[in-house]
Amino acid sequence: MNSVVVHYHELALKGKNRPFFIRQLVKNLLSATRGLGVQQALRQPGRIILELDQNAQKTEIKQRLGKVFGVANFSPAHKMPLDIEIIKKMISQLIQEKTFSSFRIRARRGDKEFPMNSVQINEVVGTWVKQATGSRVDLDNAELTIHIEVLTREAFCYFEKLPGPGGLPVGVSGRVVCLLSGGIDSPVAAYRMMRRGADPVFVHFHSHPFLSRASQEKTRDLIKLLAQYQYVSKLYLVPFGELQRQVVLSTPAPLRVILYRRLMMRIAEVIARQNHAMALVTGESLGQVASQTLENISVIQEASSLPILRPLIGMDKEEIIQQAKGTGTYEISIIPDQDCCQLFVPKHPVVKCSLDDAKKAEQRLDVHGLVKLALERVEVTGVSYPS
Repeated sequence: MNSVVVHYHELALKGKNRPFFIRQLVKNLLSATRGLGVQQALRQPGRIILELDQNAQKTEIKQRLGKVFGVANFSPAHKMPLDIEIIKKMISQLIQEKTFSSFRIRARRGDKEFPMNSVQINEVVGTWVKQATGSRVDLDNAELTIHIEVLTREAFCYFEKLPGPGGLPVGVSGRVVCLLSGGIDSPVAAYRMMRRGADPVFVHFHSHPFLSRASQEKTRDLIKLLAQYQYVSKLYLVPFGELQRQVVLSTPAPLRVILYRRLMMRIAEVIARQNHAMALVTGESLGQVASQTLENISVIQEASSLPILRPLIGMDKEEIIQQAKGTGTYEISIIPDQDCCQLFVPKHPVVKCSLDDAKKAEQRLDVHGLVKLALERVEVTGVSYPS
């Protein structure tokens, strides 16, 4: 293995914008594999070739490439000259360490000037392998598949296709602000947005010193994990306990959660505009809790002039949990903590709040002053991957 052949699917459909998407994917591939011995990334039609040095950390490279959004699949490969006789001999050497009774050849000719087409390459190399090993050809259920890709300057041979996460490269869809609670839902929402190419800035609301710092530590751990997909992550830690206390002192108990959420949206919007983000993202799922009814979502939405995206809105809890387990965030999310959602929560929150009621209650608050107070006390931290 001296190369990796990276394939993408959705990016190939982007028409005149395709070069922009490919450039971002190349940038992300190099960021993900930094320090592992990847010399360069070469753009070829329909694929990207990563060239490795002799000391490349191949196992770690495969692990990291499996988390690069935009990658459909990738293959550890051996680079060969564009000569069919050399290709046959090199494949003979490569298969000596493999045990198989059946095989098939899957050739793709990316360079139409190569004198043999894909079918002819299959036949010539297949005959050679059969004579060299005595194995039979099986086009449907072969024990070994030998892939050959013939490109403009060289050919590549590989024996496996490893799945990538698909989606779009992080960064192609613009910046968003993700509200990260530390629970199960919001990290999944962030993951799904990154998979669609969004570049998130994270905001966590906490209630220290009224509660412990546990939720902050959990959120930092989640950011470290999510940075594996984003490479550079920024986290805003917003003290929210004093704002909650003011809401409790001045407004009706059933409306508290709605008023908390509206304050959060206002604060998140300011942070979004500071970071040139175009939307807010939450982990809300329709009907999951009292604040997530259509009526309450509508009232909360009104507090922000930016779009609020809810990638989990139609998912049930079990679906979200399964995706959290798949992304690796679940084990962190279920660690017990004390987040701001547990502070000053009424026993019977309103299920169908009206906008008039919410605005009437907010007249008892210095909303602008509370937002300013929270922003003045924000702590900003960053995480890079690889560290």
